[in-house]
Amino acid sequence: MSAEDQTVNFTHDEREALYKTIFNRRDVRGEFKPDPIPDEVLARILKAAHHAPSVGFMQPWNFMLVRSKTVRQQVQEAFTDANNEAMEMFPDNKKPLYQSLKLEGILDSPLNLVVTCDRQRGGPVVLGRTHIKSMDLNSTVCAVQNLWLAARAENVGIGWVSIFDQDRVKAILGIPEHVVPVAYLCMGYVSEFKVKPELESKGWRERLPLEDLIYFDQWQQQNRDDSLIKVISDQPEV
Repeated sequence: MSAEDQTVNFTHDEREALYKTIFNRRDVRGEFKPDPIPDEVLARILKAAHHAPSVGFMQPWNFMLVRSKTVRQQVQEAFTDANNEAMEMFPDNKKPLYQSLKLEGILDSPLNLVVTCDRQRGGPVVLGRTHIKSMDLNSTVCAVQNLWLAARAENVGIGWVSIFDQDRVKAILGIPEHVVPVAYLCMGYVSEFKVKPELESKGWRERLPLEDLIYFDQWQQQNRDDSLIKVISDQPEV
């Protein structure tokens, strides 16, 4: 049997390390340190992202490294304008809390990284995308998740910035019409990783109970007596 044909199994410690990474992943905004990410570390993170699942093996992603301070300043200005607009969309009782939140680290982090989706990748007909056209975007988000978990395992912080006019950012970065910037990420080593997600600890949202999110066979059909629900209910909170 060749090395390519050998099944990879994981030990108990390896499995626990994966769950530890998942449960301790955080969206980082204000804790970035100026230290650069070594090339060998960044290479491992990007390779993990590139090994994400993709429908039809189309691999629609590209990874754009944004190091220029001038470019990042333009993106930061786009964020500021959009963030001011966003604040006005929330009810008055939410605005003070919204205004207190730090929702980007564009200039604070040593590296910005844009994960894009090329919607023409693979040609006009792609296996698995014939009926659900958004599968290329969905596949790209899988690459973002791989990247984020690999970064956390390397003790590198990630902050996802999603508050800006997408067309304005595309123009700043020279991204063509058929390519979608799926994730604008701030990356770098951090002074700390929060114990809880910041939006949870500051009272913006609470984590929903998993038991409430599981349906059986039909939409909104729940079964509190199912053995799975009982196991989930008995597990300690993370």
